[in-house]
Amino acid sequence: MFIRNLLLTTGLLSVLSLGASAAQAQDLTIYTYDSFTSDWGPGPKVKENFEKSCGCTVNFVAVADGVALLNRLKLEGKSTKADIVLGLDTNLINDAKASGLFAPHGLNDVKSNVPDNFQDEVFLPYDYSYFAVIYDSEKMKNPPKSMAELIDGDASQKIILMDPRTSTPGLGMMLWVKDLYGDKAGEQWQKLSKRVLTVTPGWSEGYGLFTKGEAPMVLSYTTSAAYHMISDKTERYKAVTFEEGNYLQIELAGQTINGAKNPRAAEFLKFMTTAGFQDVIPQTNWMYPAYDTSAPLDAAFDALPKPDKSLLIASETVAQNRKAWVDEWLKAMSR
Repeated sequence: MFIRNLLLTTGLLSVLSLGASAAQAQDLTIYTYDSFTSDWGPGPKVKENFEKSCGCTVNFVAVADGVALLNRLKLEGKSTKADIVLGLDTNLINDAKASGLFAPHGLNDVKSNVPDNFQDEVFLPYDYSYFAVIYDSEKMKNPPKSMAELIDGDASQKIILMDPRTSTPGLGMMLWVKDLYGDKAGEQWQKLSKRVLTVTPGWSEGYGLFTKGEAPMVLSYTTSAAYHMISDKTERYKAVTFEEGNYLQIELAGQTINGAKNPRAAEFLKFMTTAGFQDVIPQTNWMYPAYDTSAPLDAAFDALPKPDKSLLIASETVAQNRKAWVDEWLKAMSR
């Protein structure tokens, strides 16, 4: 009897263990940045929409910003728990591919609406916008209309920036200056440093300081102004486009080599191209959707300034030079 009960118990435990493993296999772990997972960000609604169709549990793991996201993944290596990494951009994809930690998404037939017809076999675009200076029109009547005006303007009128070592907006700003000034970028950063109130690790911290009134300007996106128009019912905070052009950001997601073994990862990437994901993006992530939505965007998006020129350094060039350019930025900002 004891042996029979033992066998029954062992069998039951085995069944329970298999059931637990099967349930665990249904889970999907997504690494992303903290503003995506915030209560006001797209994460909660995206999670709700996908879980309705997949019968699984979505687990978000958040870090400060996109560059920090890649740094964490590299540290974890092949032992990472991430199935999906959501929040890199075109400036990081060559470094990300070189890590050997990502697998192709298999959605090459799905065409996006992002500028320059961007397409990649490993990383899938999900939104885009243009970096811009956002200013408080109650504190600043004549905002800079060019990068040159920003750099050479009144040093008492401060701007809040982000760190290119941890933040995709910070990296974007560094590349924006590099694209415009080339070998003279370091000199321009030295001049601009006089106008910089602080450099934050990520976008959330920087924008939070701005809305608290710590500075009249902050690095953000042309689309950030739509948030204030729609949610705050105010046009106090405005975006400016620069005469030289604005730097484009295309945000991307990819599945890890571990995630490629989880069928939910492929399902989620496909889901990202549908209205269940794209409808959420404009008024939570405050970016332009990369694919069609089920309804037109709010009229506030039509009122946003559109850059006359879109700037973007090739991802291969960024990968080859990012460390040297960050060192140049550090040296200039520390003087």
